[in-house]
Amino acid sequence: MSTASPDRTGAPSLPQPQGHPQRWLILGVICLAQLTVLLDNTVLNVAIPSLTRELHAATSDIQWMINAYSLVQSGLLLTAGSAADRYGRKKMLIAGLALFGAGSLVAGLAQSTGQLIAARAGMGVGGALLLTTTLAVVMQIFTPDEHPKAIGIWSAVSALGFATGPLIGGFVLNHFWWGAIFLINLPVAALGLVAAVVLVPESKAARAPRPDPGPAAAPGSPDPGSSPGRPDRPDLLGALLSTVGMAALVYAIISGPTHGWASARVLGTAAAAVVVLAVFARHESRIPYPMLDMHFFRDRRFTGAVSGAVLIAFGMGGSLFLLTQHLQFVLGYGPLEAGLRTAPLALTVVVLNFSGLGARATVKLGTPVSILLGMVLLSGGLVSIALLSEHGYTGTLLGLLLIGAGTALAGPAMAHAIMSAIPPAKAGVGAGVNGTLAEFGNGLGVAVLGAVLTSRFAALVPVAATSLPAALATAHDGAEKDRILDAYASGLSTSQLAGAAAVLLGGVLAAALLRRAERADSEVAAEAGA
Repeated sequence: MSTASPDRTGAPSLPQPQGHPQRWLILGVICLAQLTVLLDNTVLNVAIPSLTRELHAATSDIQWMINAYSLVQSGLLLTAGSAADRYGRKKMLIAGLALFGAGSLVAGLAQSTGQLIAARAGMGVGGALLLTTTLAVVMQIFTPDEHPKAIGIWSAVSALGFATGPLIGGFVLNHFWWGAIFLINLPVAALGLVAAVVLVPESKAARAPRPDPGPAAAPGSPDPGSSPGRPDRPDLLGALLSTVGMAALVYAIISGPTHGWASARVLGTAAAAVVVLAVFARHESRIPYPMLDMHFFRDRRFTGAVSGAVLIAFGMGGSLFLLTQHLQFVLGYGPLEAGLRTAPLALTVVVLNFSGLGARATVKLGTPVSILLGMVLLSGGLVSIALLSEHGYTGTLLGLLLIGAGTALAGPAMAHAIMSAIPPAKAGVGAGVNGTLAEFGNGLGVAVLGAVLTSRFAALVPVAATSLPAALATAHDGAEKDRILDAYASGLSTSQLAGAAAVLLGGVLAAALLRRAERADSEVAAEAGA
């Protein structure tokens, strides 16, 4: 008979779970569903000309078609993860697939911009449920020894989605009308629904751990709300605050380049987001059954993984945003050719994670060293692109391979560190935290590094132009155009070097915090064994 042993916090840990007999098949199906969700983050971009022409969409309509999906999805990640923990991860996975499929159908058949925006928002709800429950299910159906490899495969799907989104969208639009980019989601959603019903086991947190009554509680006094068998109460106010706060924060980040970082709209939205999220944190720290336990942030393992996750997403999101402009504006490639030339990054991540090489390296080196090495490689890739790519594609290719290798090593290690620092009963919330950090880091990277590019370019080209095409339109001859292009390339290099510095700092910080957490765990284990 197996017994539960206490973990480092003194709470009894669950017995080691047995792997589900069909876990690899389940992983394949949920990764396919996740890939579809990730593709919809980028696939719409290639359809903008068709939507503008056929739906008579204005620029503001196009912005909301794109942003409705990302805003709803990012705002609901924590709430979706909490709902999965409380009501059942299988139920929420099925609900997410159904909502995403229904939203895709409505989007594909939309006859107006309003219908398409509403459909995209509905798809965002389904996407939030899918992104959180897929990682939570991975943590439930695999044994701890298999977690690194399974999470590596799960993480590789993100890179695959980045690489294939524009390519799939372009192929579909060359053969069908714009609505087909949404209708191709339907067979995937249907397959996922069948597989979820038949294969995926149900799991949920039956009831919350007994909350700490605090030093003021008298010995033997009742512990309100935590009687045996009593389920934890839904944190409705926390769900509302987190959704509003995260959606407002992401909106401020993505609207900054359009409306100006100093505009009243952006500053007001950002201030409101900070206030709401501060109220959320205070609320979560004062209730007995929080959606996101603020005590997690006292764990060095959790804070180390969180800091690293934000900065790797910052470096990846910002650098890839800059890279696509570098390939097209500076090196002169067309959109499709530029997309193909970024594929080595995604292919490197896919090969290293699907083959299990990344997971084996993490097991051999340990999580702190793996994260540090991965972030060093990623930072080196950004430096390579910044300093060597002006001479052609060779320097860019080297940078892409280094970024891919670093992402394959550091990304899954940090996701595993976040999930390992959170109790299994909160696996859905852990997945929500991981997804929220990725959304926040990506948006912040695009915003900050884009701002660095803009300021550097404006300093070098004193013309009344807000973009490279506008600046080129003011050029009187070829020599002046070359000077403007050189200035833009200099701005890109400066931005990428700033991203490299942030990524390297994140690697050092995350590795140091995780190493200290491991030493503290070892000391606790040694004292317990003495």
